[in-house]
Amino acid sequence: MITPVALGDGVGAGFTGRAGGVSTPPYDSLNLGGAVGDDPAAVRGNRRRAAEALGVDPGRTVYMRQVHGADVAFVTSPETPGPVDAVVTTVPGLALAVLVADCAPVLLADPVAGVVGAAHSGRPGTAAGVVPALVKAMCERGADPARMAAAIGPAACGRCYEVPAAMRDEVAAVVPEAHCVTAKGTPGLDIRAGIAAQLASAGVAEVAADPRCTIEDAGLYSYRRDGRTGRFAGFVWLEDGA
Repeated sequence: MITPVALGDGVGAGFTGRAGGVSTPPYDSLNLGGAVGDDPAAVRGNRRRAAEALGVDPGRTVYMRQVHGADVAFVTSPETPGPVDAVVTTVPGLALAVLVADCAPVLLADPVAGVVGAAHSGRPGTAAGVVPALVKAMCERGADPARMAAAIGPAACGRCYEVPAAMRDEVAAVVPEAHCVTAKGTPGLDIRAGIAAQLASAGVAEVAADPRCTIEDAGLYSYRRDGRTGRFAGFVWLEDGA
């Protein structure tokens, strides 16, 4: 159900998968997205299961109202911020969640400063610079990019993420590293490569990327593959007492 991520002492983080929940097809089974047409009671049950598997309080988990932008919110309570695509906190025990189904979930932490953040970075958000905006917002709370650790979660890979040539060129004009060719020889985007380059440019040296492709991996949700489907999530939090 959970793929744990190491972001430093006193920081918890992980990515969920598709298995282990109560939702029925086409959302089967651990759908955490509340705006995709699934039964709200099932989503609540899935969010509780995910939180318990992570060891966090379901009632102290922040879910964003994501809009594919670059705005960042500083949060101190579990109330839903929005519309934003990145969140930052310095509050121990408050878990930050980012929902995805092809876009990249990006988790960041500076354990020394006691600051963590999460971002939803798909094609529009990567081009808009949501991850650099998150790094900047964390620095405003005392974090240092040289101390930060980052995790880029499962996302549509460049082999599979086919886009029109004009769209690829538009993104590559601001994030050249995202430019790629798919396995079929058509124009594509490598969002994870673009995000990794943005993090490096911002001074974040410790970056780990999950190699799984959402389109290829049936254990993950993919909007591009399935259309009507659920969402998995990345979570990051400061552990109580850290």
